[in-house]
Amino acid sequence: MFKHILVPLDGSKLAEVAIPIAASLAETLGAPVTLLHIIEQDAPQEIHKDHHLTQADEAVAYLEKVAKRYFQAEVKVHTHVHTAAVKDVPGSIVEHAVIEFQPDLIVMCTHGRSGVRELLFGSIAQQVVAQGTTPLLLIKPEARGAEAFKLEQILVPLDSGPVHDDSLPVTQELANAYQSSVHLLTVIPTFNTVAGETAAASSLLPSTSSALLDIKAENAAEDLQEHLDELKKAGLQVTAEVARGDPATEIVKLAEKLSIDLIVLTTHRKAGAAAFWARSVAPNVVRRARLPILLIPLEEARA
Repeated sequence: MFKHILVPLDGSKLAEVAIPIAASLAETLGAPVTLLHIIEQDAPQEIHKDHHLTQADEAVAYLEKVAKRYFQAEVKVHTHVHTAAVKDVPGSIVEHAVIEFQPDLIVMCTHGRSGVRELLFGSIAQQVVAQGTTPLLLIKPEARGAEAFKLEQILVPLDSGPVHDDSLPVTQELANAYQSSVHLLTVIPTFNTVAGETAAASSLLPSTSSALLDIKAENAAEDLQEHLDELKKAGLQVTAEVARGDPATEIVKLAEKLSIDLIVLTTHRKAGAAAFWARSVAPNVVRRARLPILLIPLEEARA
């Protein structure tokens, strides 16, 4: 599963929110970690009200300090500072991930100049998702000062098609490693919550559209039952349900109700922020939920 974890850091306390979770995963899964800092060209003196690391020597010292402070001695932690100043820091992180380090997982805090929306629209997370190769674990800034990471409850929203079942193998391994309970969820829109082109078509034949959505919900329940049986056979503690309404709203609502520790979501691999934003519920869930979210990009041919 996750055999190498990459953690990009900019030197701010905000970015460090991601480290305890990365450390927990590294210790539990026996995975080495690479801490990465990119020297930014014409960088401001401060970032998120903290001193911005603009010199290679101070960046090296910072990463080494982080490695000793947050990680147990048995965890292999590598540090890397990209010393040639670059203007496109997100692009450089993606390049390091895809070409140089090839991690199985990137862990980072969701912060940007204008918050999560800025991040997902054209910065690090969107670029990583568009590459379609590396799962991305996003940690909310609200997690600062929280207790040690626990993974007792995992929520896995599944689409009605089998392509989104890609999240299940990762979920199963995480659940086994942490002895977590798994909750499967499929959300089928109601007539009033259908979005996009489907909504326009549905408005022409409301009765037929409502009936088709009801049938889709029945089929989704059958699909979930198959997954439920398979995961129970594998020894996991698992529940499943079909909800009706807006997908992002229902996902966040159930996550809050069940005190979920992690949401595992597949996302469409599409270059360009507009396509990513339009075709996936993931950004809306990231924007609304206040807990870690693991994004698993789908291969382009299957998205």
